[in-house]
Amino acid sequence: MKTGFCALALAIGLALLPVPAHADDPNDPTMRSAAARARDRATIKRMNQQQLAYVRQRDARIMQNYRQAQGQRESYADARDEYARSMAEWRRAVAACNAGRWEYCDD
Repeated sequence: MKTGFCALALAIGLALLPVPAHADDPNDPTMRSAAARARDRATIKRMNQQQLAYVRQRDARIMQNYRQAQGQRESYADARDEYARSMAEWRRAVAACNAGRWEYCDD
């Protein structure tokens, strides 16, 4: 039982160890020719340009959504101010009505 537990712990530990990546292996036999390196360089450049275009589109979309939200926030603030003004007017009318000025009283 104890041996099995140790073996399981060892297996989990080995599975979690970092493994070195061989992306830029200088001894890679497929990258020995100048043409292969040029193709690789062109592919990387194309991928980087595609990623840059994606990021620019994403950022433009986020900025557009932000501007729309800001517009809605300003619209909400305007509506809130209008509500506050109308409530202040109503309170003044109620106070005038309670003070005996009957022209401010509604039925």
